[in-house]
Amino acid sequence: MAPSATADQVDSKQVGNIHRDYTEDRNASSEDTVYVAANGAPYPHPYEAQRVGENGPLLLQDFHLVDLISHFDRERIPERVVHAKGGGAHGYYQTTDTLEDICMADLFQAGKKCPISVRFSTVGGESGSHDCARDPRGFSIKFRTEEGNWDMVANNTPAFFLRDPAKFPHFIHTQKRDPQNHMTHADDSTMFWDYLSQNPESVHQVMILMGDRGIPDGWRKMHGYAGHTLKLVNKSGEWVYAQMHMKSKQGTDFITQADSANYSPDYAQKDLYNAIEKGDFPGWDVCWQIMTPKEAEDLWEKQKINILDLTHVWPHKQFPLRKVGEFFLNENVKNYFAEIEQIAFNPGHLVPGIEPSADPVLQSRLFSYPDTHRHRIGVNYQQLPVNSPRVPYKMANFQRDGQMAFFNQGSRPPYLSSISPIQFRQRTTDLDKTHSHFLAGAVAFLSEIRPEDFNAARALWDKVMDDAAKERFIENISGHMSTCRKEDIIKRQIAIFREVSSDLASRLEKATGVKGHASIADLTFNGTHNGFAKEEGKKHANGMKPAAHVGDSIVKSNGAPAAGTHNFEVLAH
Repeated sequence: MAPSATADQVDSKQVGNIHRDYTEDRNASSEDTVYVAANGAPYPHPYEAQRVGENGPLLLQDFHLVDLISHFDRERIPERVVHAKGGGAHGYYQTTDTLEDICMADLFQAGKKCPISVRFSTVGGESGSHDCARDPRGFSIKFRTEEGNWDMVANNTPAFFLRDPAKFPHFIHTQKRDPQNHMTHADDSTMFWDYLSQNPESVHQVMILMGDRGIPDGWRKMHGYAGHTLKLVNKSGEWVYAQMHMKSKQGTDFITQADSANYSPDYAQKDLYNAIEKGDFPGWDVCWQIMTPKEAEDLWEKQKINILDLTHVWPHKQFPLRKVGEFFLNENVKNYFAEIEQIAFNPGHLVPGIEPSADPVLQSRLFSYPDTHRHRIGVNYQQLPVNSPRVPYKMANFQRDGQMAFFNQGSRPPYLSSISPIQFRQRTTDLDKTHSHFLAGAVAFLSEIRPEDFNAARALWDKVMDDAAKERFIENISGHMSTCRKEDIIKRQIAIFREVSSDLASRLEKATGVKGHASIADLTFNGTHNGFAKEEGKKHANGMKPAAHVGDSIVKSNGAPAAGTHNFEVLAH
């Protein structure tokens, strides 16, 4: 029988916590700590090793050394497949202008404030790559709201290279090192341009990337864009389409290609860290574009802008930005690995009042992000302090066990029990009303390149870029193409740019010395159906006919919410 407690016995709870406290450990100085082995036993010196005499072999019994080396061998976790190089900080968000008329989320009610963590990154490069690479930037925010964590997983560009989700792994492979020569596209751009020249819907993002915004002057001086369309739902169950923007209070600036080599590899990280250390806290305004379901249908029918297409953007004159709040970064991390490398963002982390749209790339990311976190960090990654919710109620569910389970539901029943029942809150979002406007059979869908896919890129060239910006663009893109080993790839890409502007194509032909193809109508693309083609054999992606034709086009509405998409009778009731 175990001895009973007496007054003379020491109660561990009276002299300290029975487990280590994360915040206490995070903030402890070296002077406040005692060196111990991993089991907590004090150890006299970290460099000692047990051996047979002064010149004999080591002893296997030396737990301290074996444990030290074994842990060192396992210090690295898999780096992110994309967005591997990055940094970030902590701060706070506050609502300045309520959004409660269109969104029930507690976060957007008047005066609300919550802690946040932000991670910035490049996309294609590995963990040790250069901060000033010509590459889109990731811009992710974890809002720790009173209703759970909401993750906004964004970029610094309003569009992206693709709209068909199955293309994403293929595209990212072309942004990595060549499988044979192991060079990046800075030294061998063949894969890079081969993919883009076969998937012309990428042209708007390519022009942003190869323009001045391709190398922002650090993370503080760039905007952020959700890119994807979301749904905002109010307390009455009414919903609207919405896109979120983060507008830098520092303004925006860029670094030229020629000047980028003069910056340190960790320039963006250094710039952010030093600014916060000096008390110069960077901030961003949080704004939304709002659109009703009827406006979404009209926008497609009248202007051929698809709000479910990640390569399209919403016109600001028709759908102006509405500011709802702002956030500031005012605290550098204490430990990069614990607070940045292990932070995990997931577009599926939503709170009541915010719902996903049918954007197919967003739908794919809802699966992909948590899947990669479970692989990279572990199935219990959300128990890590940097990922844990901070809500005013005690949390419970029926997820348990797995590697590194810390919060493991205690002795509570591992099922929905009538003996010891878990508590519930009433449903706040009517999913039938929010998502029930879809009714169709299954289709094998791949998008088609059409004239409207060049409108935004054309406006960028004709109305946004001045003469100096156009010269820099041509210099950037021709320089990058100089390492492409296949001339026909350049010819195809120039033909794509010709649909944007004949002036652009002519300048690029002069800069590269390559005469591009006359028109994309004469080309077959392996990655997309060709809506410009006149010959039947050139209309189909990779020459493969789809299962069925719809009208004169291979895909009638190209995935857009065309007229009749939304069941307005359901929405009204």
